[in-house]
Amino acid sequence: MTENTVNEVERMVVTRVFDAPRELVWKAWTDPKYIMQWWGPKGFTAPVCEMDFRVGGKLICCMNAPDGQLCGWNAVEYHEIVLHEKIVSSMYFSDSKGNKIDPAELGIEHEAIDGAYDVTLFEDLGNGQTRLTFIGNDPMESAKNSGQLEGWNEILDKLAAVVAELAQAK
Repeated sequence: MTENTVNEVERMVVTRVFDAPRELVWKAWTDPKYIMQWWGPKGFTAPVCEMDFRVGGKLICCMNAPDGQLCGWNAVEYHEIVLHEKIVSSMYFSDSKGNKIDPAELGIEHEAIDGAYDVTLFEDLGNGQTRLTFIGNDPMESAKNSGQLEGWNEILDKLAAVVAELAQAK
C-alpha cells in the first residue's frame, strides 16, 4: 500500500445528477433493500447486505461476480451522518463478520490516502433534482488505473435505475 496524505493527492470523485428529490436518493443509498440492487459494478450482485446505519454502525455486503462466484465482502463504518446531506464513512475489505482484511491478503494492491475517509454528499438542486457526489479515499490516478473509477460509474448507473423505479412508484 502506498501512503499518501489527504491534502497532497487528487482524490477519486464521482458525481451523478438524479431526477429525483434528495430524500429519495438518500433512501436508495441507505436502505439495504436498495443497496443490494446497486452494490458492485455492472453484472455483479450483492446477495447479502446487513446494515446498522448510525454513527459507529456498520454495513456489511457480499459481492458476487457475474458468473455467481463470491468476490468477497466489504464493510463500511459510519463516522458522521447528516440526514439527507452527508455521510462520512470508511470502506474496506472484510470477512463475513465485518472484520477488516488487508487487501494484500486478497492479492489486491490498494492505494488508500492516509487519514482520508469516504464522503458522500447529497445536494438538492431544486426542481426535484439531486446531485450525489462520492469522494473516495483513493487517489484519482490509482482509481483510474485499477478500474475502480469505472466500477463506481457503473455503480451510479445501477443506483440511477433504482432511484428511477422509486421515483416512478411514488
